[in-house]
Amino acid sequence: MNTEALRDYCISKPNATESFPFGGDALVFKVGGKMFALLSTESQPTTINLKCDPERAVQLREEHNAVTPGYHMNKTHWNTITIDGGVRTSEVQEWIDHSYELVRASLPKAVRAGLI
Repeated sequence: MNTEALRDYCISKPNATESFPFGGDALVFKVGGKMFALLSTESQPTTINLKCDPERAVQLREEHNAVTPGYHMNKTHWNTITIDGGVRTSEVQEWIDHSYELVRASLPKAVRAGLI
C-alpha cells in the first residue's frame, strides 16, 4: 500500500474529511471533526497513525514489527504503522476501519445523528 492508496481508502469512509492542519507533510483525516488517521506524506517508508483500542494496540505492537506506539500521539490510544511491506493491505485497511469506528462512536449523539 502506498501513500495514495492509503489516502484513497481513508477518504472513502463515510463523512471523512482531509486537511493539512500541521503542515504539508501530515495529512489528517477526520470524521465529525475528530481525527481518525494521520498520514505522513513525506516519510520513507510511509507511516500512518491510527487510533486503536488500548488492549488491541498493545497486542498489535507485540505481533507486528511495523506497529509502534503513536509517534507524537497518546501512546495508549494511537499506533504508528510503517508501510514497508511487513503488514498486509487487508490488515491496514481493517485497522483504518477500527480507528474510524472508534472515533465515530465517540462523537456526541447529535453529531453522529447529523452524519450520513
